[in-house]
Amino acid sequence: MRKVLGFGGVVAIILASGAAAVAGPWEDGMVAYNRGDYVPAIKLIRPLAQTGNAKAQNVMGVMYRKGEGVARSSAKAFMWFSLAAKKGDTQAKAHLQEVSKDMSPAEMSHANEMMAACEASDYRNCEY
Repeated sequence: MRKVLGFGGVVAIILASGAAAVAGPWEDGMVAYNRGDYVPAIKLIRPLAQTGNAKAQNVMGVMYRKGEGVARSSAKAFMWFSLAAKKGDTQAKAHLQEVSKDMSPAEMSHANEMMAACEASDYRNCEY
């Protein structure tokens, strides 16, 4: 009987450790973001945004708009929201409209230049 219980305990440990391995950069990044740990969050979310992940791009926009873990920048927020909105992210579309209301024409122009450079580099040149 002890061998059966021992085997069951090993199986339970293996299953529990496997469940922890299911979380990836997105999940870990959002956990960090939601608890207010913005620097670790951005380290996990930025690479996803730079691979074209629209949800991660939207979160990057939010972080730049609010100055969470990064210097506040309407232009960078606009850039990330625009990239996500082009992929159909509805939250990014709404954020894009909000942030653009407070931007000058010069800021809009700069944001559009950053976005074009980001897209042209296949998301490798998205930070300025």
